[in-house]
Amino acid sequence: MLNFSGFRRLPGAWGLAALLLLLCGLPAQAQQLSLVRDLSLRTDTTRYSLSRHTVAVQGEPHLYFFYRQDDEAAELLVYPEAVARAGALRLQRSADFTLVDSLTAVDGGQYYRAKLRFKDLGGNKFLSLTFRQPADSVGRPPLTQTVKLLPVTRTVLEFRPADTELFVGEEKVFDLSSNNPKNIRVTTEWTRGQDIDYRIEQEKGVLRLHVLPNALGTRQLTLRPQTERPFLTDNNRRVTYSLPPIRQEFTVKASRLRFLSVDKKEITLDEASRRRGVELILDNGRTFELKRTYRIEDQEEAGGALIAELFTRQYLTNDRVLCWLRVYNTHRQTESYLYIKENDQAKYVTNFNISPKTAITAVSVRHRGGDWSTNPTVNPGETVDVRLEGESLTRARFHFEDVQIIPSDSSIRSDAAVVYRVQVPVTIDKKRITIFNAGQPTGFGLSVREFQRPHPLDFVGVTFGESPRPLTRLNGPVLYNRTISDVVFSFNTGAIDSEQQLYGKQYLTFDIRTQNAKGELIEMRTVDNVVVCPDGSSVRAAFYQDKQCQVGNISLNSLLSYRKTYALDDWSTIIITVKHTQSQYQEPGFSQKLELVLQRRIKFDIDVSFPGGLLTKYSGESSYTSFGGISLAMLGQLSFYHPEKINRLRPYKVGAGFVALNAFNLTSTSNKDANRDLGVVILGSIYPTRSDAKLTFPLYLGGGYLLGKGKPFILLGPGIGLRL
Repeated sequence: MLNFSGFRRLPGAWGLAALLLLLCGLPAQAQQLSLVRDLSLRTDTTRYSLSRHTVAVQGEPHLYFFYRQDDEAAELLVYPEAVARAGALRLQRSADFTLVDSLTAVDGGQYYRAKLRFKDLGGNKFLSLTFRQPADSVGRPPLTQTVKLLPVTRTVLEFRPADTELFVGEEKVFDLSSNNPKNIRVTTEWTRGQDIDYRIEQEKGVLRLHVLPNALGTRQLTLRPQTERPFLTDNNRRVTYSLPPIRQEFTVKASRLRFLSVDKKEITLDEASRRRGVELILDNGRTFELKRTYRIEDQEEAGGALIAELFTRQYLTNDRVLCWLRVYNTHRQTESYLYIKENDQAKYVTNFNISPKTAITAVSVRHRGGDWSTNPTVNPGETVDVRLEGESLTRARFHFEDVQIIPSDSSIRSDAAVVYRVQVPVTIDKKRITIFNAGQPTGFGLSVREFQRPHPLDFVGVTFGESPRPLTRLNGPVLYNRTISDVVFSFNTGAIDSEQQLYGKQYLTFDIRTQNAKGELIEMRTVDNVVVCPDGSSVRAAFYQDKQCQVGNISLNSLLSYRKTYALDDWSTIIITVKHTQSQYQEPGFSQKLELVLQRRIKFDIDVSFPGGLLTKYSGESSYTSFGGISLAMLGQLSFYHPEKINRLRPYKVGAGFVALNAFNLTSTSNKDANRDLGVVILGSIYPTRSDAKLTFPLYLGGGYLLGKGKPFILLGPGIGLRL
């Protein structure tokens, strides 16, 4: 409120000039204060007025009031300054509060009343009420006045630890209790240089005290907490942010090793990690000094093997340390812990794996139903187990080019060996399957080779005068009673591969022998490596193309040079053995034997025999003559072969020829008395069935015509046969 009474005692012109100078020199804030004479703010049951409850903050007056909750409601009473100009007083809207009841004049403008609700009193640091009176009709500008508010609250912080035992260098966390945790100031920075350093943090609305002792013995921790919003002291005349100090004694014991976790659990030992190092983030050990190298060993006592060196670079905001780690030896977490040492004294403990660079030393393959083999050859459409042996294989990400890895419960995975079940596509068009690790070739792979398995020989057909027949159906000797013009072998190449089974090229060997009726060898030939390839119906037909593949049939006569099949004697035998060439396969092949016998039904021959003791009966006589002497017979005879036996004659023959009766009668009688005569006869004879007898005694029965006597006759009797 401005007082101009002193200017009345000045002369008129001088008084007006002084008044103008004074108005021009007044600050803007002084001009604005003329709107509100007093202001009253009531929260709950307590009323605060601008004239009595004002405190200076940074040199500016603030109306303070106590609150209990962030959205405190308050009643506002405003007493305007008595001014000559008319106009309603207004409260400007703000994001800091909500005007529940608008500012309303009471008692003809003696004072104004409003009701408002504050927003986030605990977090709002610049709270104020701005009043405004609009411009009047005379043209004077609008007037504004701002009343700054200071919401204050009573904050209590308590520390009651259940355990007062600490260890040097070991961080420990306690809970703090407060009636207003949000008003306690937290910090990520540790105090420095105290017997017990500390810091306060808030996690999910809970205050936590982190302490780190630095000296042994009974030590006192002194907390000097700060608040986010100030509060009043000295009978509400002074503003402060410091709560009363909190003191607590602790018993500090010798250091226990603290475990520091790292962000990487797998480190590769290679030339780069040995010389340049690996970037590592480690828990803050509190006693770490930046730009310093620490030794890492695998034992707590001094003199352990050097595993790695740790060089601290800088602190991070999440209470961790960025370091360089240079590794020199391998280490497994299962073997022991790693100790971080300073001057041969263990300060901290940590653990991680240090493994050599992944390397494959051997590849083994196991086919279905087989054993492990170092031969890395696989076949199209095949499912095999592949075992990789080497170092640090569990960390690798292996990939097989253009093939699928099938998950298997029996898979083995360790640092020294891993086993994968691999399915090779039946349409694969590569000769080599490269093994990759994380997208990089390992230098190892699998060789793709076409299936080369022996197929049953039912795809081989044979023709020897009739239509082709599968070779496997001709079991045992085949008796053929016609002339064999040729023996031709043909191949059904479409019967080798199927959708479910692939066999590949078939390598065959033909062993050929011909022998006469006595079993004596006539000729022997061997044809090696006859290659029969599956035809175009096979899914792998394009990969079977080879100049060695057999085209057309195989003729036996084209292979025989001494005697062709059509020139072989009766009961000669053609023996052909078809088998897989064993040197081309890793498993036993198949073999089939074909035995063709040139069968005959009858045999014609000229025989000379010596019938003896013949009984003869001449035409017109009623009785047989007495037994005669030894006769001589020369007959053209037909012999009959057994139809189911090879080169076996039946025991009877039929022939026609001449017989000299009693040709060897050595008695002294005359020729007439000896009944010598020559006759034309037809005889049937019965021979013994023994084939190994040299001397035989056949029986003869027949008849004919005697040339000397001119009579027909019949005869019956034994004879003597000699087989040379």
